[in-house]
Amino acid sequence: MAFEDDSSILGVILAGGQARRLGGGDKALKELAGKPLLAHAVERLAPQVSQIIINANGEPARFDSFRLPVAGDTVEGFVGPLAGVLAGMEWAAENTPECPWIVTCATDAPFFPRDLVTRLMGAVEAVGADMACAETNGQTHPVFGLWPVRLRTELHHALVEEDIRKVDLWTARYELIAVDFPAPVVDPFFNINRPEDLEAATRIVAYLNGSKRGTYVN
Repeated sequence: MAFEDDSSILGVILAGGQARRLGGGDKALKELAGKPLLAHAVERLAPQVSQIIINANGEPARFDSFRLPVAGDTVEGFVGPLAGVLAGMEWAAENTPECPWIVTCATDAPFFPRDLVTRLMGAVEAVGADMACAETNGQTHPVFGLWPVRLRTELHHALVEEDIRKVDLWTARYELIAVDFPAPVVDPFFNINRPEDLEAATRIVAYLNGSKRGTYVN
């Protein structure tokens, strides 16, 4: 798989979610419009970053068809999305030292913006912030965030020594900028949790593939 190597940012797809309300199994492997949600995420993220890895625990072989590195959480126990952020930071430090930043995204929001990384990085550079996350209609989406690899030791300490689990408790220690993305009809961070969400996402895909392509999500 080829990536446009126009940035020094590692893309980390958080693929550890369980589809309890979708019949069980890996949410990332549930199908939307004939392909896994993970495939939708890879297609949207690949042109925006220099490389992609998958963050998921358990047997990595189930993702073999994607031909991407799989990095499990380095902190034991279910500690939430911060564990995935840390896993991405630590993988980048060890394997791609030329990437001082990682960007994270979730597989259950298949319509996230195609300019996500550009806008997050632009906002950080504009104000000198430490990190950035996406926002729509006043609601932040911290799993769609830009994170500096240099903070990996601090994050590890917060998770292991301080038992911090909420993203906002950790980011409050730094200058975080929330970047607003327009949502004229459908929130680009619309996420799939229930069967009815998957049905709605199927209708959105059909709409985007029709004559009005691109009118309501980037």
